[in-house]
Amino acid sequence: MKNKFRDLEPMLKPKSVAIIGVSRDPNKVGNIIFQNYVNAGYSGKLYLVNKNAEEINGIKVYKSITEIKQSIDLVVIAIPAPFVPDVVEECGKAKAKSIVVVSGGFAEVGEVALQQKMVDIANKYNIPLLGPNCLGVMDPRSRIDTLFLPTYKISRSSIGGVSFVAQSGAVGSTILDLISGEGFGLSKFISYGNAAQVDEIDILNYLMHDDETKVVVMYLEGIKRGKEFIELAKTITKIKPVVVLKAGRTQAGASAAKSHTASLAGSYEAHEAVFRQFGFTIANDLSELLYYAKIFASEPMPKGPNISVITDGGGTGVLTADAIGSSQHMKLGTFSDEVAKKLRKLMPILVNIRNPLDLAGDADSKRYSDAILTLKDDKNIDMLVVIALFQTPGADSRLAAELIKIKQESEKPMIVISMGSQYTTMHKIMMESGGIPVYDSPSSAISSLSALYDYYEFKKGNNYI
Repeated sequence: MKNKFRDLEPMLKPKSVAIIGVSRDPNKVGNIIFQNYVNAGYSGKLYLVNKNAEEINGIKVYKSITEIKQSIDLVVIAIPAPFVPDVVEECGKAKAKSIVVVSGGFAEVGEVALQQKMVDIANKYNIPLLGPNCLGVMDPRSRIDTLFLPTYKISRSSIGGVSFVAQSGAVGSTILDLISGEGFGLSKFISYGNAAQVDEIDILNYLMHDDETKVVVMYLEGIKRGKEFIELAKTITKIKPVVVLKAGRTQAGASAAKSHTASLAGSYEAHEAVFRQFGFTIANDLSELLYYAKIFASEPMPKGPNISVITDGGGTGVLTADAIGSSQHMKLGTFSDEVAKKLRKLMPILVNIRNPLDLAGDADSKRYSDAILTLKDDKNIDMLVVIALFQTPGADSRLAAELIKIKQESEKPMIVISMGSQYTTMHKIMMESGGIPVYDSPSSAISSLSALYDYYEFKKGNNYI
């Protein structure tokens, strides 16, 4: 390629798509991809290619992509690996603008020469090629969906600002399914598998310039172009946050990565040093990846590290204070004298005016509202952590509705900790639908706030990450 980065616009915003390998069998990969496009309501031109069929579901089927006499922005290839290079050659002759190869059976199983042959052909025609051995791409706005996972098995997310990049299709699909229940929306999903040609650097460069992407979340197994990655890393985190989970920390993990996506995982310590130097937010597991994505997607920049905790359960408040005390930069804020006096007038006598502010087990929506509205104006407090234990008598749907209302008017980061079963889960969904990040433990909540604060300190020139 002449250019440092490949143009992924035709792949992610295609006006026309051809699916090669569509069959009449609804359980086959090609047919599932076709149905996903139909279900998503894709409004562009959709072409089906199968040399053994005349029509499928009433739609004309072409024997070869070369028979389609229209411009094709994206070609999705879902056929056995040995036949893929010849089809890529046909895509080149048809002047296709991008290719996604979902088929497996290449370098990840030792077929290195076959994979390289495919790449050489794509490079000859200057066509960006994603994969092989991947799920491909999904964009809820442009309604493209190359995932060969039926919609009844994996939920599709609402439209939002988080773009998720995964080398592993299994990890990607799991996170994609979880995101749909976490109250924040998706901008792009990109699963790139073996990274035979288009790699994480091409993808990051595209997302860095994509106005629809506010937060980038990545699962990586290996980085092929180290120098180019470092150059890109210097820039992207100055523009938007990047949360990364790097697999292959141990020798066992590195070996597994090589057999999974043919990736050379390299030294985890070296990768981590680069991530920290250039302001990436490092997740240690999939749960943290999700927690951090959620807080970056919803919360404004904190002006300082001082947290106020408001709770209806004293013990949970203590655990949250412990989590704050154990963090590197977070602090339990001290109420200003003016705010303390106001709280004393508003709160019943059994409430001690101190941080954490324990509203007592009979706290209702009004007591919460009085406390939060007072504290959100305290200049000594930069972030609000609200613990809502819905097992207590006064906590019900009125509390959830009041928290949503306050959140929509708050200029400070405000998150909720809420733990419990069915009744709590119902209110968690309600609050997250209203734009409040809800966490199920003090440690996950405070580590997420810490990640948010550290990133914005990095942007200001204080490298806390």
